[in-house]
Amino acid sequence: MKKIFVLSLVCFLAVANADAQSMGTSYRTALGVKVWDGAGVSFKHFVNNRDAFEFIGYFWNRGTRITGLYEIHGNINGAPGLRWYIGPGAHVGFYNTGNNRNHPNNTQTVAGVDGVLGLDYKINRAPINLSIDWQPSFEFGENRGFIGNWGGLGIRYTF
Repeated sequence: MKKIFVLSLVCFLAVANADAQSMGTSYRTALGVKVWDGAGVSFKHFVNNRDAFEFIGYFWNRGTRITGLYEIHGNINGAPGLRWYIGPGAHVGFYNTGNNRNHPNNTQTVAGVDGVLGLDYKINRAPINLSIDWQPSFEFGENRGFIGNWGGLGIRYTF
């Protein structure tokens, strides 16, 4: 019984600490959506005060794209909770290339390198994070190359 009480107390304190951290102007981990031409699931985790990894799974009518980004963040003076970020990344895409009746279900798998430049805002006293970014990329493969229209608006729950 004593072990269950101690374990319950430790779990309660960990959750309370996570909730307290997510209610300020910074956060450690966030999960939510990223909206672009389609929608994506976004998971972002800070490894220290400046550096974070973001993983995005985009889904839209032309396929799926899985992206991993390394983001370096910097504060914006006079704007608590607002930070800029920049960084490199990579992705793999599974695209529907069927464009005629003879081959409606053709798919193409491609890989690429990404960059990201954006703004990240943590709402004070709410477990909500907003971001907007531009994510240019270069894809390797047949009829691929530079793509400058990726990015999006992120809305995430912080914990």
